[in-house]
Amino acid sequence: MSSSKDPQSAIPAASKGSWSSFLKSIASFNGDLSSLTAPPFILSGTSLTEYSAYWAEHPSLFVAAAKEADPEKRALAVLKWFLSTLRQQYCSRSEKLGSEKKPLNPFLGELFLGKWENDPDAGETTLISEQVSHHPPATAYAITNEKHGIELQGYNAQKASFSNTIQVKQIGHALLTITPPSADKNDPAQKERYLITLPYLHVESLIYGTPFMELERSTMIASSTGYIAKINYSGKGWLSGKKNTFNAVLYHEKDGEKKPLYTAEGQWSDTFVIKDARTNKEIDRYVAKDMKTSPLTVAPVEEQDLWESRRAWRDVASAIERGDMDATSVAKSKIENAQRELRKVEKAEGREWERRFFKRVDETGDEEFQRLARMVGLTSLESDKTGGVWRFDKERAADAKPPYHQTGGEGLGVPE
Repeated sequence: MSSSKDPQSAIPAASKGSWSSFLKSIASFNGDLSSLTAPPFILSGTSLTEYSAYWAEHPSLFVAAAKEADPEKRALAVLKWFLSTLRQQYCSRSEKLGSEKKPLNPFLGELFLGKWENDPDAGETTLISEQVSHHPPATAYAITNEKHGIELQGYNAQKASFSNTIQVKQIGHALLTITPPSADKNDPAQKERYLITLPYLHVESLIYGTPFMELERSTMIASSTGYIAKINYSGKGWLSGKKNTFNAVLYHEKDGEKKPLYTAEGQWSDTFVIKDARTNKEIDRYVAKDMKTSPLTVAPVEEQDLWESRRAWRDVASAIERGDMDATSVAKSKIENAQRELRKVEKAEGREWERRFFKRVDETGDEEFQRLARMVGLTSLESDKTGGVWRFDKERAADAKPPYHQTGGEGLGVPE
């Protein structure tokens, strides 16, 4: 990149002052990334609750492991599926919009519901995403395919700090439950579980006003059958390397990392290859940029519950799209003020907001989970930073229909 180029050439002229102020403000920032006040041109009308959908935008890959009879091949299919989600989760927005945008900070109880329908390989896959904590902010999700007996659930929060750029620690984890082909879907003891940790992030290209995410450190995936995958991330350095680079190994715990069964390497945003480590032969090549995503079906906005993301944030998103920041502020404040009043009422009455689809759990009594946590080196769940450890409540979700919350429009500043 030429040194003569204006570092802020991608920033609209009217926004250069606010962007410079934004860069100065984050130099001493340490907290919730979503609480940053960003210049208008970097704002998104999409809520963070929608980001849960990135896990399953390739439904056929999501269910692939459930079709494998061999546990080793199932573990490999899980690794491939996980790697396939990274492009969608961490660079699809910057590619589509020109840069990473600051999403809407979800309110407590916010819901995002949808499904992937009629996939020739997968059938129907459903998504339930809920903001289960606001201070600290945390989003929980459950993605289920009944036909193949596979479910992903998890929760996450983000802790941001500044050191040359924005560093983001993702707190939380995901749990994938698979029913092997010969297993009884109604017998939990016959199912496999995979514990997935979340990568650390940092933001590149801040000074140019075209921020994008880069992954760092590593992700671990451990299965109840003893297989472990470790993915190491690296990016483009000053002198060498390519962005979005990774290398991964899949091994069995009895053999250790130095005796891998499979390896994978390349760019998670572009192309990567998977090899059988015992023969060093390439067995799969995945071109992420050529893979089409399956559209998520969401109810029309006017038919959604008041607490569903796109209906609740409709006025805010519309104002952002128009570039009307005054209207954006008014619409956001209406929701935020109503939420503050709701918290005051709850405090006065000595009660807590009731989650609709998820519940807090104590995982200390789950021996299998504790074993998986040890396998991935997860020594602390840091539940104080996520409002608890959250799990999907299947009984409460069964046959759920709107209205989803007992509280109506008054909790969102919407007249009844």
